[in-house]
Amino acid sequence: MRNIIGKRVKEGRKKLNLSQEELAAKLESSGWKINRVGIAKIETGLRQVTDIQVMILAKILKVPSDWLLDQDSFDNLFTDDKGFEPK
Repeated sequence: MRNIIGKRVKEGRKKLNLSQEELAAKLESSGWKINRVGIAKIETGLRQVTDIQVMILAKILKVPSDWLLDQDSFDNLFTDDKGFEPK
């Protein structure tokens, strides 16, 4: 997994009844060059996103950026005794 926002991006997209293609088009109109495959990779956790991209996604999906960052998923990356362990 390379991101923790993928699950929330998919959830937000579906709440707005957008296809991956439609979301990509909205993001492109905001200046982010991305296509449907890029959205799919974000949603499956295979593609990382920058802080600016998180903010653009939040704006387009009409959600707070901290909602996209999903604290529970972040907390699950850590173990009690070893610290950070990527899954």
